Amino acid sequence: RTTQPIHTLIFFSSSSYKSTSWVSSTASISSMDIFRKPGFSLYISLSLLRLTIVYSFSPIDHYLIDCGSTEATTVDVDNRQFTGDSSESGSQFLAATGTISLRDSNPPPNSSPIYHTTRVFTRPSKYEFNIRDKGTHLVRLHFHKFDSSKFSLCNSQFHVSVNGYVLLNNFTAENTQNPIIKDYMIWVDTEKLVITFMPSKKSKLAFVSAVEVISAPKDLIADVAQYMNSKKIEKIDGLMKNSLETVYRVNVGGPKVTPFNDSLWRTWVPDDEFLKLSDGSTRVYFGGRIKYQMGGASREVGPDNVYKTARVITSSNDLVPNLNITWVFPVIEGYKYLVRMHFCDVASISLGLLYFNVYVNGRLVYENLDLTYLTNGMLASPFYADFLVDEKSLGVLSVSVGPSNMSMPHTVDAILNGVEIMKMNNSMGSLDGDVSAESILKSWPRRNIGVLVPLIAVVCLLLTASVVIRRRKIGVKDSVAWSPLPVDISELNLKNGNQLSLGKV
Repeated sequence: RTTQPIHTLIFFSSSSYKSTSWVSSTASISSMDIFRKPGFSLYISLSLLRLTIVYSFSPIDHYLIDCGSTEATTVDVDNRQFTGDSSESGSQFLAATGTISLRDSNPPPNSSPIYHTTRVFTRPSKYEFNIRDKGTHLVRLHFHKFDSSKFSLCNSQFHVSVNGYVLLNNFTAENTQNPIIKDYMIWVDTEKLVITFMPSKKSKLAFVSAVEVISAPKDLIADVAQYMNSKKIEKIDGLMKNSLETVYRVNVGGPKVTPFNDSLWRTWVPDDEFLKLSDGSTRVYFGGRIKYQMGGASREVGPDNVYKTARVITSSNDLVPNLNITWVFPVIEGYKYLVRMHFCDVASISLGLLYFNVYVNGRLVYENLDLTYLTNGMLASPFYADFLVDEKSLGVLSVSVGPSNMSMPHTVDAILNGVEIMKMNNSMGSLDGDVSAESILKSWPRRNIGVLVPLIAVVCLLLTASVVIRRRKIGVKDSVAWSPLPVDISELNLKNGNQLSLGKV
């Protein structure tokens, strides 16, 4: 990654961050300005004066598993090392029987080494990970098919669940040569995170190429958002304790952002295929430094390369354009969607010039949005807004930005830097259909149960019959060995001359 010269200002004792550093060469407030402030305190200056800081994120829970591999694998694109689940250190995570490791004998050129092997399951199987940092965790599942003489991965169909949440239901790897990556955020409040793979009745086959489990930064998912349905828009909380699937992650106005340039190893795709209305918009690229502020969007929320690019509406004459930029995303009906819009004013020449409206599904959700106010009077400082959408969307979800009645001529009149669309689990805890994890697990057929019960009954009858017959034989032998009981009282006289004494009763 590209780095800038930094001077370490102060270190905090924190399990999630290695250090707090101050980019001194281009900071908006110099160190001398800080020391001249009356009542100066180094501790409170970080929060009150909003110094730009750089966090080095270090997740407490960080598991990278190369499924089917017997050794550690280093991914060239971001230099991360995955542990093979067939290795001595990696086998502890796999709690399964009847699994098979497969290796691609002819992998595609330049393909990632984590896609050269895969783990195949023929019955319900689990990966188990100890959790030290409870809260939101990133879970990424990698799937890559390849030809095998033993199994046809193309015909696989299976279910995946995590700690009671259904992630995939009757999932089939698409007919593509490219890897499929499923990206989730799961709330974990237990000591373990358990990922369960279960083949469907139809295919009896499941597989996975790689697994990532990473504890997320505490500011990645806010607990509060603007909730909107067909009737109203209001504030809602309690979002964190749910599961989310990232459906779209888009870098507006810029190129693809790879995991190498994202501190959480995410991929952001260009926005071109989602643009519906873009007439009058232009792309911008900012070559300066993004000014992250304490309490605002961090690099983990959105990387530099997302906030440095944007699409904008500008007016070059005395008239403010009467148009919006609109992006449209196909979605599956029946779910709530968390829509996150990223903003960073990297286009205005001065503060207080940019005012614009924001729309979700054609409804006005922000009027006269003023980034100068929201970022405490700082350009190139990121801000994001979350909207939980719960309304009939007819299979599409749209976001738009456009000028407001406070927009001014000869300035930037609207801007957007990035968009994320995340599907939220339904009332059954599922991200893929009206089905629960419990019902999926119960659907797995018990092995030969139709033959086993009658067989046990027959064995019990045979054992019972043999015991009865044996007891009867023993009874016959005992009756021959003993003499008959006496009938005459005189026969009871003792041979030694002792007389049987009959006393009165």
